[in-house]
Amino acid sequence: MTSVGIALKNKGLKYKDSPVATLDQVNIDFPAGQWTVLLGRSGCGKTTLLRYLAGLLDNKLIENGDLTTSDGLPLSHRIAYMAQQDLLLPWLNVRDNVCLSARFSNVSLKSQYAKAEQLLKQVGLFEYADTKPEQLSGGMRQRVALARTLMQQQPIVLMDEPFSALDAVTRHKLQTLAADLLKDKTVVLITHDPQEAVRLADQLYVLQGAPAQARELTVPRSNPPRVLDAECAELQQAILDQLEQDYE
Repeated sequence: MTSVGIALKNKGLKYKDSPVATLDQVNIDFPAGQWTVLLGRSGCGKTTLLRYLAGLLDNKLIENGDLTTSDGLPLSHRIAYMAQQDLLLPWLNVRDNVCLSARFSNVSLKSQYAKAEQLLKQVGLFEYADTKPEQLSGGMRQRVALARTLMQQQPIVLMDEPFSALDAVTRHKLQTLAADLLKDKTVVLITHDPQEAVRLADQLYVLQGAPAQARELTVPRSNPPRVLDAECAELQQAILDQLEQDYE
């Protein structure tokens, strides 16, 4: 499936039951086939923006400005969403959790098993296909969630802090795995971790203010996932300096 770029121009979002806007005059390009990373303080509107792109806030928002796609088609039915929580169904085994999207389509569930098992091989969990989620570690559960996201075969993947609850080593490994498996997708990643942002971003924006606006920061010339060097450390500091302005 061909990657799809998204562009927001002077975009504003306001909840109908709120007296103030959440986002205002936001200008962000999400190029096709690349990772765009969003940072900002808690409550600045990152998740609102992600849920808006996913079509999860219909009839709850007043919006202005423009949203366009590179092919001129709507975003609906072309998005996979990976949340911070793995959201695995405890009564289903790993294989059936990966195949969850097939339960909401006309596709035969059993016909999807071969593909699901191939994805489980890619994330290193093939031998756990018949295992229930309660028997898995946090990192393993997130790998199942990643396989489930890939199973949907959507050109756009929205990720809301999917690795933040993991230990540092597991988080680093899953970042690298996700960068490999999602390399042809248009990915929008929310994170609170400047290091994660620097490792993975092709584009990087900090949402600031109330209502929030987006400021783009220049990423290193090297390709993600990056080996953290002096240039990366300088960008991490620039991110922290930018974020601290919202806490003054």
